[in-house]
Amino acid sequence: MRELQGKTAFVTGGASGIGLALGRAFAAAGMKVMLADIEAAPLAEAVRGLAATGASTKGVVCDVADRVAVERAAAETIAAFGKVHILCNNAGVSAWGGPVERIPPGDWDWVIGVNLMGVIHGIAAFLPHIKAQGEGGHIVNTASMAGMVSPPRMSPYNVTKFAVVTLSETLAAELADSGIGVSVLCPGWVQTRINESARNRPPRLGPMRTPTPEALARREQLADLLRAGMSVDEVAARVMAAIRDDDLYVFTHPEMRGVLEDRFRRILAAYDKADAFQP
Repeated sequence: MRELQGKTAFVTGGASGIGLALGRAFAAAGMKVMLADIEAAPLAEAVRGLAATGASTKGVVCDVADRVAVERAAAETIAAFGKVHILCNNAGVSAWGGPVERIPPGDWDWVIGVNLMGVIHGIAAFLPHIKAQGEGGHIVNTASMAGMVSPPRMSPYNVTKFAVVTLSETLAAELADSGIGVSVLCPGWVQTRINESARNRPPRLGPMRTPTPEALARREQLADLLRAGMSVDEVAARVMAAIRDDDLYVFTHPEMRGVLEDRFRRILAAYDKADAFQP
């Protein structure tokens, strides 16, 4: 999708981080922008900041884990701007983590609800509109390098990000030759606040676990990696290029290629073993 001027984008997790950077990039390209976020005050501030640049922008408070809320956000976007052409399912969270068997049910429910079901809800709510318009479009789903490899002690996050990758691949195959592109964003370390996700964990899922000293140390290490990570605006620039070039995969950290190649080598070695197997 190369012509963006005058078209409309909808971005979840739009009050900060990658989502807000995408909003800025879309606005700079002459697009109308609807930002969606679960946090009302930061969302209002983000909309004011974007509007101050002359952008045509609005905001809608939305919990992407709530299907009805996403459907309502889609209706508000259509009511405000008439059409929507680019959908960015970007909202995401990360729990404390730990060994798989110790992850509490509430953490699984929360991370799956936002990271996976939020993407599914966005597609279900917006894709019919994009198809009906007949003007083409693009869907960007934010996954992670954790959707390509499997870091230990991050099972809920890994599971959801792998799921977003395969969902995006499936959707791209279904929409081939439709004029609607699909990209899956798999960033490495980026300057976001995902390590502070717990601020938005719903109380209905029960209290947060008291972190162990080991967990606190890992969280501080994660914070250091994020602070030293790629800027959100550079990530947004790469997404814009992927939209224009109709790229399925969007990677941000080429230095992580070796980790992915190691995974592929192990997969191919397993195929070699299967081929040589003698019962």
